[in-house]
Amino acid sequence: MKKFYFLSTCSTCKNIIAALNLDASVTFQDIKSKPLTAEQLDALKKLAGSYEALFSKRAQLYKTKNLKDQTLSETDYKKYLLEHYTFLKRPVLVYDDQIFIGNSKKTVEAATAFIRSHE
Repeated sequence: MKKFYFLSTCSTCKNIIAALNLDASVTFQDIKSKPLTAEQLDALKKLAGSYEALFSKRAQLYKTKNLKDQTLSETDYKKYLLEHYTFLKRPVLVYDDQIFIGNSKKTVEAATAFIRSHE
């Protein structure tokens, strides 16, 4: 599977799409217009190892809901990820059996290297 989960209004996501130069074999999913399903989230969790790894602690709702002051369980992370798209650390690229989460330079470089080695 080759899938890119992103937010179409996010300039960082757009820049990463351009940098990765993804081909037509990759399916794009704008998580605002087409939210993650429970099945998709479970598949991402399986690759990532936890729901927490997919969860953005930089999201505005994380602050406004005072979640930083709470101890969240995996069940909580899953609930919030399904509740609102902003909780997904983005973008998320699934390329074959590899997952790349977030927009750090290190993650983008790793994704680029992986894709280039599989062309």
